[in-house]
Amino acid sequence: MIKTFYPEEIADSPYVIDYEELYRQGYRGIIFDIDNTLVEHDADATPEAIELIDKVRKIGLQVCLISNNDEERVTRFNRDINAQFIYNAKKPLKKSFLNAMKMMGTDVDTTVFVGDQLFTDVWGANRVGIKTFFVKAISPKEEIQIVLKRRLERFVLYFYRKRKKRRANT
Repeated sequence: MIKTFYPEEIADSPYVIDYEELYRQGYRGIIFDIDNTLVEHDADATPEAIELIDKVRKIGLQVCLISNNDEERVTRFNRDINAQFIYNAKKPLKKSFLNAMKMMGTDVDTTVFVGDQLFTDVWGANRVGIKTFFVKAISPKEEIQIVLKRRLERFVLYFYRKRKKRRANT
């Protein structure tokens, strides 16, 4: 049961993932969460976020943003990025992940998801069968419901790391 929340990979941030290697491995689309993954909650796109999306596109990867936030917030973030996006995604439901792949022309074998929450981002992508990257939240300032989920995430990550270490030793 708890394994459904395990990411395939963990990275310090989306800015350190080797997207060129993902492309070499056959991936053709990246779905990004926005808030606390690419920028702090409710922030506009930063120069770093804009540069990352440009870099990913130059490699040859399609990009789609997916957020549980409303249209105004996602549109505002996307103003300088001009990526395809889905707002009010209702993650972890499958529908938005499937729609994102359809928009990019990719499938579960050629798509990667990058997000900062296990119980919405990673679980939703895992339910569809997409490769998942769990990244550290950019800011510790979060809404109370997310703070409570972060405590549960620590529990899941403890067992994830323990399992990964055990596999590395065999």
